Amino acid sequence: MDQASGLRKLAVQKNQKMHLIPETGSDEKSTKIYAVASGKGGVGKTNLAINMGILFAKEGKKVVVMDADLGLANVNVVLGIIPKFNLYHVLKGQKKLSEIMIQTSHGIKIIAGASGFAKLANLEESEREKFIENLGDLGNADIVIIDTGAGVSRNVLSFVLAADEAIIVTTPEPTAITDAYGIIKSISAESSHVDIKLVVNRVSGIGEARQVAERVINIAGQFLNMKVENLGFVYEDEIVRKSVIKQKPFVLVSSRSKASICVDHLVKRLLNMQIEEKTGGVKNFMKNLFTFYKSDE
Repeated sequence: MDQASGLRKLAVQKNQKMHLIPETGSDEKSTKIYAVASGKGGVGKTNLAINMGILFAKEGKKVVVMDADLGLANVNVVLGIIPKFNLYHVLKGQKKLSEIMIQTSHGIKIIAGASGFAKLANLEESEREKFIENLGDLGNADIVIIDTGAGVSRNVLSFVLAADEAIIVTTPEPTAITDAYGIIKSISAESSHVDIKLVVNRVSGIGEARQVAERVINIAGQFLNMKVENLGFVYEDEIVRKSVIKQKPFVLVSSRSKASICVDHLVKRLLNMQIEEKTGGVKNFMKNLFTFYKSDE
């Protein structure tokens, strides 16, 4: 028995060296992946993703914000960064993900999006496999925030369905509420097991935030049989507009602003939830990402 146990131990150690099995206690196992999405553009999704990332980093987490908008990427624009390489170079096999990650002065790493890239579905099978292999580089992070494109394209849904949790952002505008329901409906058509959380942005008060959240949650539950959790809200705040012009995240421009305090509450709530919730990690994310596309083939 001792000999068999020793042989098994040697086999595991050998596989770990060959990167076939993640080592016990590796960061990969605890990586939490959030996909931030919205039914329509202009609701503050990218700004929220970046500022949440910075506040997660302030809590001692290793954070990567990945711009997965393959049409109009703008995470780097909001931060005033001009990247030499972006996700396009990884998708085409020209660079590794680790080579295009940019360490910012705000405590987070970013991956710039691939503006103008049409569809993940257009990738050759070998390109998809190479991309999935590259995603393993995200395993060194504690938290990965994926800023998806707006709308319900196949690209957006693939990232949302592969992530641990989807954070849907809306505003009190009727069109934004309708489109938020639209993306939840699209998610439900593919899976009823997605963990969906709702953030109502640019609210004038708590009452308005509650009213919008209840409307979306009740309709999703009644007509789609989908559970949507109210994560919280962010106040309308002039500091946000000013920070966008400055190309500096608003939580750094004024940490005591109404918007900053709201985002801090969202982050702390997510961190408290992580203690109880299970994470699929990067390995599970990699496995699920292109399953969505293969079902179409």
